[in-house]
Amino acid sequence: MDDVLNEAYRIVQCKQCPWYKSCVIPMKFTAEDIRRQLEQSTPGTGIPQQADLNMQNLLSSMATAAQNSLLEGCPIFIDRLRASPKLAQRIKEMMQNWGKEEEQTKSEG
Repeated sequence: MDDVLNEAYRIVQCKQCPWYKSCVIPMKFTAEDIRRQLEQSTPGTGIPQQADLNMQNLLSSMATAAQNSLLEGCPIFIDRLRASPKLAQRIKEMMQNWGKEEEQTKSEG
């Protein structure tokens, strides 16, 4: 009985979540966002013009790389992934095999 109540609670909790049906999205931030964060963490450090240009290039590269590897996720979805390694493994396998099923169907037909 406890399992049924827990599952019902999870379903209701999920449907009330502001992330409903958008459990994971890529993080969106720019080099400017990173620069502002760095300035807030180290106030009063003056950067020369040339160093500032180099820093801007570095921050742009960092922002691009981070956007390709970081995601924001619904807290409920993250908890479910942490609680169920099998679920996480199934999602990983689905993503690794994405499109292969379609290709296999085309080659058989």
